[in-house]
Amino acid sequence: MQDAVFKTDISGDFVLCRALYARYKKEGGGGMEHFERKGIGEALFGLPYPGRGILLGMGENGRDLFLSYFIMGRSENSRNRVFREEGEELRIDPACPERLSDPSLVLYSPLRSVSGRLIVANGDQSDTIHDFLEAGKSFEEALFTRSFEPDRPNDTPRISGIMDLLGRNYTLSILKAESPGSGNCARYFYHYAFEPGLGHFIHTYQGRGGPLPSFQGEPRPVLIRERTAEELAGLIWRSLDPENRISLYVRRIDRESGETENALINRFLCT
Repeated sequence: MQDAVFKTDISGDFVLCRALYARYKKEGGGGMEHFERKGIGEALFGLPYPGRGILLGMGENGRDLFLSYFIMGRSENSRNRVFREEGEELRIDPACPERLSDPSLVLYSPLRSVSGRLIVANGDQSDTIHDFLEAGKSFEEALFTRSFEPDRPNDTPRISGIMDLLGRNYTLSILKAESPGSGNCARYFYHYAFEPGLGHFIHTYQGRGGPLPSFQGEPRPVLIRERTAEELAGLIWRSLDPENRISLYVRRIDRESGETENALINRFLCT
């Protein structure tokens, strides 16, 4: 499959965005990287520090959609966080406000909702995407106004996803440094059609290191065999490093009935 070229109008200037369409088939092909399809537990196996991660996809029954987001942390400031539901959306608050040393990059709304679409992101670009969509603009246009996080030397990638609850597809994106310390941002977009029993998983880091190595390659295809949000949350939580896992959220949406089921796990509470 060939790359698609998006032409977007940003601040009066036309920008050509090469957006990579990734579609996986059992036999591979299309010139794309080919990854063996595994469960999310297997995909996380051997990843000591994936950082933050997004999983989007469809259950085996072809009716349920799944969304998951997790955060990990090593410093006291990164660990001092909890997920809190706010209506249909999700926000990150400090577990102990008096212990918060720097709110930038750690407090944001990872899950936003707009016009039948769910936005998930590892930073405040979720608000940018939400505002652009409300204004009739696109996911891609929103992310062309953003870059990787200003946390040198790590240059942590910004990962984002959008799921059309009434449509046939979902998209994942990563904004990351073109090369370590270069200051140039490379923006990648991956568009997928819903397929029963299949999802795609992207995370910020390849593992430990100094600086932390950014995610490489395309989002990993993962099999979604679990039937409930609780089952999927339990599997992901058990697969994350117990020392560094902080919070996890999973939502299941029944597209026929509109029923939703949420599972939320917070490791730390203020004591």
